[in-house]
Amino acid sequence: MDKKRLNFWQILTMNFGFFGVQFSFGLQQSNMSAIYKYLGAEEAELPLLWLAGPVTGLVVQPIIGAISDGTWSPKFGRRKPFFLMGAVIASLALIAMPYSSSIWMAAGLLWILDAANNIALEPYRAFISDKLPKKQYSIGFLVQSFFTGLGTTLANFTPAILVSFGILAMSDKMDNGIPVATYWAFGIGAAASIITILISVLTTSEYPPTAEELKIIEASKKEGNIVLRTFKDIWLALKDMPLSMRQLIPVMFFPWYAMFCYWQYLTSALSLSLYGTLDQTTTFFNQAQLLTGNLNGTYNIICFSIAFALIPIARKFGAKHLHFVSLTIGGVSLLCMPFLNDTDLIFTLPLGNGIPVSEIYLFSFGLGITWASMMAMPYEMLAASIPQGKTGIYMGIFNMFIVIPMIIQIFSVQYFVYDLLGQNPINIIRLAGVFLIIGGIFSMFVSQPNTIES
Repeated sequence: MDKKRLNFWQILTMNFGFFGVQFSFGLQQSNMSAIYKYLGAEEAELPLLWLAGPVTGLVVQPIIGAISDGTWSPKFGRRKPFFLMGAVIASLALIAMPYSSSIWMAAGLLWILDAANNIALEPYRAFISDKLPKKQYSIGFLVQSFFTGLGTTLANFTPAILVSFGILAMSDKMDNGIPVATYWAFGIGAAASIITILISVLTTSEYPPTAEELKIIEASKKEGNIVLRTFKDIWLALKDMPLSMRQLIPVMFFPWYAMFCYWQYLTSALSLSLYGTLDQTTTFFNQAQLLTGNLNGTYNIICFSIAFALIPIARKFGAKHLHFVSLTIGGVSLLCMPFLNDTDLIFTLPLGNGIPVSEIYLFSFGLGITWASMMAMPYEMLAASIPQGKTGIYMGIFNMFIVIPMIIQIFSVQYFVYDLLGQNPINIIRLAGVFLIIGGIFSMFVSQPNTIES
């Protein structure tokens, strides 16, 4: 089927819901470790408490991918029902999260939140291949990279902005010890999740399946048990996985192991590196939490600022070469992080009473380049090799290459890596830097068809 070439505005609106999903993920990345510590978690317990994201991704995304491939409604479409379902559930979990009264309540809500986000996220990856001709894959995935950066940026900066404008004080806390600024940030995230998904759903149509695809959908319905059918489809897809997809396994493994290390331990590493303490009851730890949001927001600003600039570079040099350079820059940046301070100012942002940008922000500039590439280049390398009509299931399986490294990271760091590295969160950040560089090296060995031009 020949697909209509979409203009930039149409590609933007079809992906707008991606902003809401990533706003939600951004809130988790910058706040969950701190929330757990406010509720009494120990440093060594943090990896296991982050298990929700990778496990729900591992289970939910391939299943949703397979089910959405076999779904079609002339009224509701193929992917859009899953966008809406995920957004509604995620919004409810976001509203409830700041009211957590115990570690396990927060962990339970994170399981629900991550499952909901994955229900919405997986069909969005498949949406690119559904709607766009191959020549527009690059711009489609890089628009998602743009919204990843923008959504996560605003999520990360929201608490600091509320404090900087004097709307809330950094010392304002709820009865459970969670800052009031965190409560408001999660409420804003709930609204963003619903509103942005609705914009995409209401402004974007879906192509109906081809006659051949409809026959497959109807035949699969006649097979009966949807659970058995779904797992059969996943097994067959795994068995027939394209070569380039297999080669992307280490390209995904090392960077995603690294990013999970970074998200889990950045607040603690900053608190120890800059202020010499890991005591969550001190104002220094509170400052490190706010700084974490600002730093994560900064690398996401870089991400969405350069996403479109990467399009001509990817065309000229190829996705794998761009990915190698981008991951290397991020790896070196993380290795430099412990040597940077929070006292030497680079400049001050004119927001509220002013947000100081110190030397420590330099590492997040490099990480932003890495993040923009991670959100787009592996998917471009993959997209051209996916068989027609199997986009959802293969994008879901591809997500396993993200979540399995996270699961391995959780158990390895929990039970021996943290001890092996001297129980020092700064060394975990150093390990993340090394793993980013290794992932970049593996990207150079991915086989690719002729470069797809946008």
